[in-house]
Amino acid sequence: MSTLSGPTDIPDVAGSDDHATGPGLKPVLTLTAAILLTLSCVTPASSLFIIVPELLASQGSGVVLTLLVGLFISVAVGICYSELGTRTPSSGGEYAMVTHTLGKPAGWLTFALTSATLIVIPPVIALGTADYLAPIIGLDRALTGAVVMLLATATGLLDIKANAYVTGAFLLVETIAAAAVAWLGFANAERGISTLWDAQVSDGTSLTPFAAGILLSGLGIAIFTCSGFTTATYLAEEMVEPRRNVKWAVLGSLGLGALIIIVPTVATVLGVGSLHDLATGTFPEYVTAWAGPRTSAAISVGIAVAILNAVIVMVIQNSRVVYATARDKAWPEPVNKALSTLHPRFGSPVIATLLVGVPGALMAWLMDIEALLGITSVILASVYMVVAVAALFVRRTPHAGWKMPLWPVAPILVIVGVGYALRESAMVDVVSVGFLLALALAYYVVYLRPRAATHFLVDARDDS
Repeated sequence: MSTLSGPTDIPDVAGSDDHATGPGLKPVLTLTAAILLTLSCVTPASSLFIIVPELLASQGSGVVLTLLVGLFISVAVGICYSELGTRTPSSGGEYAMVTHTLGKPAGWLTFALTSATLIVIPPVIALGTADYLAPIIGLDRALTGAVVMLLATATGLLDIKANAYVTGAFLLVETIAAAAVAWLGFANAERGISTLWDAQVSDGTSLTPFAAGILLSGLGIAIFTCSGFTTATYLAEEMVEPRRNVKWAVLGSLGLGALIIIVPTVATVLGVGSLHDLATGTFPEYVTAWAGPRTSAAISVGIAVAILNAVIVMVIQNSRVVYATARDKAWPEPVNKALSTLHPRFGSPVIATLLVGVPGALMAWLMDIEALLGITSVILASVYMVVAVAALFVRRTPHAGWKMPLWPVAPILVIVGVGYALRESAMVDVVSVGFLLALALAYYVVYLRPRAATHFLVDARDDS
């Protein structure tokens, strides 16, 4: 059964609370297709193989407890995105949702936060490709990262339905790789399930009991392990019946992503030869011990595919944000016209996609872009915080979207949890983000506010 609706399946929604099918992005994605694209951006296999080893080193066999607490907070984040996203189904994502809820200045500053990650995060992830292909072939890290960025950009220029098929196929490969790790770990289990809560942490020579302070120290990373589920809100304009489906795309992709990450992690904790190995080992090393170097090399290929898959979806997502700012007239008119140009055949935002992908390729090739990871984590935490604040105020006016249960418990939980993660951030990163916001505020005051009647008209549809 196809997961994508063809042109004849698209309902006539003109005059409804969903999107019209006139000029612009077309609502062609069913819920299943939207989940596949979103889950590809969560890229659970790359989170498993790249981020989880860092948690294993610091959290020991308590890593699963830390991941579950992080997932609990992520669910609260997803609930906030779901209500705001169904209220404002826009490819602008966070900045559109915040603008409709908190006003234009807050929306513009939210865009400034998200824009800093549009070009930085994809090449950072792309740089890991050569690392995981190293057991098979030696590749230049920077050049490989640049090539992955260009491949993702070329794929992002295709129509959104074709991209759903491409990323769905890649997602299958990375899921098989994660499932293989889970099977091998459980098949070679060295200890019982009680290890997960009677947890210990290794310093390389001795084991110490897992404590709440250790869990809190890893919570920031755990929260972002499943990040990417918010991509569903960026796809809202291309989703059939977004006011009903956005919440299921957000929460469905989060649940599936968490499953693909947490189950192999449990298997690894139970199956690794010694808990001391968690402090220094890698997944290729674990798999080599369980099944030999050939299987480990195959898993590494799966990881490389997961990285490419994530970069493709990030390019797609980020280009939609850039397109939305032009459609909403956030720039001088020649810039708006260029960035809102759609491919005549594929319907993709051509210039916006190139603007995201090509500079990212150059940064992967020429810069030490991984030095910006600290700033990126502060930005992501700040965006989650702003969305949670917007969710606190979203009930001030009636809206047609889904309403979260037990409001305002979820946004308060996000503010507390993410606020703690921000408090643990390096001051230099916080100051850098503050400088970025100051520049964005200056642009808003000098250029956008005097032109409020004609510029930054954020997707102003009727919410009644």
